[in-house]
This record gives sequence, structure tokens and C-alpha cells, in this order.
Amino acid sequence: MVRAFRGAITVNNNDAEEILSATAELYDKIVSENELDKEDFVCILFSLTPDLDKVFPARAVREKGVTNVPLMCMAEIPVDGALEKCVRILILSNSDKSNDDIKHIYMRDAVKLRPDLVK
Repeated sequence: MVRAFRGAITVNNNDAEEILSATAELYDKIVSENELDKEDFVCILFSLTPDLDKVFPARAVREKGVTNVPLMCMAEIPVDGALEKCVRILILSNSDKSNDDIKHIYMRDAVKLRPDLVK
């Protein structure tokens, strides 16, 4: 069964290294908290808010050895008052987990996006 594992993290600056570092941190947390195996991945989607444009966040995951999984980057739509400088990841993976057992990860200021998930 294919399941979706979601997360978001913010950065302070529109800087390539900062975006890559935050993306890697978020990816690692989603994978570890959900005990995911990259062999089960179907694809990974990344999005950036319009104020981040220095690097494709997928590069951070490619550099972690995820080389045979489709990765796609896109821009979030600009919405007045939306959280700024935010990187989002959606991993589609084969998994036996129920939806209730999935841990979606929101870090730094991105916790504002899903306060219901923050413990």
C-alpha cells in the first residue's frame, strides 16, 4: 500500500547551503521517525515558498544516495500571509503503516502549519 509522509521546515535565509541543510535534516527526521526504507519509496515531492530560489531541495536527498527514485521540486503558490521561507517534503512510500501510525514532521517555524501535530 502506498502511504504519504509529510513534513515542513523553515530557514532563515534564501541561501543554497542553508536550504540543503534544512532539507536534509527534515528528510532524515521523516525517514527515522517513520522507519522508512528508501527501497520502498515511490517518489518524493519538494516545494519551496516563492521567497526561496537558490537551489533545488531535491539535491540534498540525492546527495544522501537516493538516486533511483523520482524527485520533483515545485514552488508553493503565493498566498497573502502564508508562512515564509518554508521547505516542504512529501514522501510517497510503500508501507504497511496505518494512517494513524504515520508521523508527519513539522520543524522550526513550520510547526505553525500543523499545531495539532505538535506534542
